[in-house]
Amino acid sequence: MSEKLFFEDIQVGDEWTTPGRTITEADVVNFAGLSGDFNTLHMDEEFAKGTIFGRRIAHGLLGLSISSGLVNQTIRTAIMAFLGIEWRFLKPIFFNDTLHVVVRVEEKRTTKKPGRGIVSWGRKIVNQHEEVVQEGVSKTMVAMRDV
Repeated sequence: MSEKLFFEDIQVGDEWTTPGRTITEADVVNFAGLSGDFNTLHMDEEFAKGTIFGRRIAHGLLGLSISSGLVNQTIRTAIMAFLGIEWRFLKPIFFNDTLHVVVRVEEKRTTKKPGRGIVSWGRKIVNQHEEVVQEGVSKTMVAMRDV
């Protein structure tokens, strides 16, 4: 894990790649229990065989959630607030897929209030076949070191 990064430490174009994480059946079952989403596409193998995917898939929001954890384990920033996200679900995540996240600083700006700035983070969730399965931009408020 890196040292905590403040707004001044982050530059547009900085990029990180997280370690990989394999999506297990336990992940999907636990997420279903936590979220209440027991859709047959995630839970019923026989049903899923008859879908366009041919097998069960993980919840899209599970992929997004896991990506958040991978990023936060890789880049420690002085985040003050999560401000929003624009996200696209491009391909399914299958059981036993191994995912990693590529994170790039797309934009940063100061705010009117001293001691903080806004950072836009481009994120791509990539599977073991180097396919981007989800992507988007999240925005966070990040503390400044020199206040």
